[in-house]
Amino acid sequence: MTFAERRPVTLLICALGGEGGGVLAQWLVETATRSGYSAQSTSIPGVAQRTGSTTYYFEVFPVPLAELGGRKPVFSLYPVPGALDVLVSSELLETVRHIGNGMTCADRTLVVSSSSRTLTTAEKLQMADGRASSEELLKVVQQYSRSARIFDMSAVAQETGTVLSAVLFGAIAGSGALPFSREAFEQTIRQSGRGVEPSLRGFARAFEIVAGGHAAQTPASAAAPAPAGLPPDLASAFPVSTHAMLGAGHARMLEYQDRDYAGLYVQRMKRILAAERAGDPLGERGFSTTSETARYLALWMAFDDIVRVADLKCRASRFARVRREVKAQDGELLRIYDHFKPGLPEVAALLPRTWARVLIAWDRRRQRAGKTALALRLKVGVHTISGFLALRFLASLKWLRKRGNRFAQEQAMIERWLAAVEQGARSHWQLGHEIALCGRLVKGYGSTNDRGKDSLLHVLGHLAVGGQWDLPQARAEAIRAARTAALADDAGMELDKTLAKYGAAPLPVKAQPIMWVKKRRGTTA
Repeated sequence: MTFAERRPVTLLICALGGEGGGVLAQWLVETATRSGYSAQSTSIPGVAQRTGSTTYYFEVFPVPLAELGGRKPVFSLYPVPGALDVLVSSELLETVRHIGNGMTCADRTLVVSSSSRTLTTAEKLQMADGRASSEELLKVVQQYSRSARIFDMSAVAQETGTVLSAVLFGAIAGSGALPFSREAFEQTIRQSGRGVEPSLRGFARAFEIVAGGHAAQTPASAAAPAPAGLPPDLASAFPVSTHAMLGAGHARMLEYQDRDYAGLYVQRMKRILAAERAGDPLGERGFSTTSETARYLALWMAFDDIVRVADLKCRASRFARVRREVKAQDGELLRIYDHFKPGLPEVAALLPRTWARVLIAWDRRRQRAGKTALALRLKVGVHTISGFLALRFLASLKWLRKRGNRFAQEQAMIERWLAAVEQGARSHWQLGHEIALCGRLVKGYGSTNDRGKDSLLHVLGHLAVGGQWDLPQARAEAIRAARTAALADDAGMELDKTLAKYGAAPLPVKAQPIMWVKKRRGTTA
């Protein structure tokens, strides 16, 4: 092939804000120049993460300048869709977004991408699980690329204590797509003069993963987290298909409360398993009702309260994570301040039922009189001895949780939901499964948690148990539609429409106090 027939190697870098994409592009140009090749790089800045990431386009002519006889290659300023040799991205959905823009070619483009996700605003706003499926995204990458090298670059960056740009640099070098030696890449990092040793560690780790063929080639090779183990006696009592979710739930109960609470979790799950076996004796559905109940029961039983929050705030793993996030060096002092605003409901949650009712009733009377709810604003320095000991004291009150008002309320609602799951599963598998999935409605804390429980109890009372239905499948379909509507908006309008469609009463309207503010003298309306 003559020089005239040779074409530049084209590479597009897609980086999110703050990930060092500009530094990476500069390193590539410096490596090419030092190695004696002609190269060019241009960038197109984006305005936000999802309205357009900053892209860096790099071209290099794969023949050394010394062999061109004074001739100079002509480079393009912008990437041409379908004419990329390498697409490099630090986030999986960002990779697929550029594939959707037509940048890759199935018989030409090598994709080097991180499998990690930075959730978009649209994904976070969903009341249900709004995340795009990583498995589906990986399938798109496989379909529209010649080959793919995919691994968790964020995890490698944390493991080696470096920035993401160094990991990307190592992945590009390990792919062999550019005509530079490994020593040339490493020399560029050394001459940068900042964070050299961590950057070299991250570079080397990524280089080994890609060059050694340890990066994912297909969606099936994406590693899933290992499930929590079950004690042998529990493993023998439950089907294998339920072990992953049940093991995670059992471990969560032990960490959240104690062995007795974990035992209560197992007893409840045995009831659900027996009910599902009654409705599906052959296990044709893979005992998915038991698995889904295990998931949402664990989340509900481990509800958030001030004891739980204090426990999480003063863990050693949290201090280590904060130090990594702010990139604090060894020997540097780190101060952490947590802001709390506990109200009377949070305090009453740990009190006996009689005391809690009196306290909450008093606060409600104050609010009806036009006063704001009582809340204590706190700023706690967790790095101080006094602040840390205060949180540790709160975290040690697990024993008080079981004696509190909220614990009794939560357990009563849980039992009502489980009874509906049992009854539905014995009647028809689909009905029990849909009621089990309604556990998804209980999430978050504060008003969000209250709305979810109100919606769940209303669906149970008017659709799962009440009403006249000819077939269990029809009741199951109504419950599924109501659950989907409840997760569609937090105002409950969609749920009310769905309830009316199936002849059920809408959610009761809750009274809201009207706050009157006295106007100061001399001010206008």
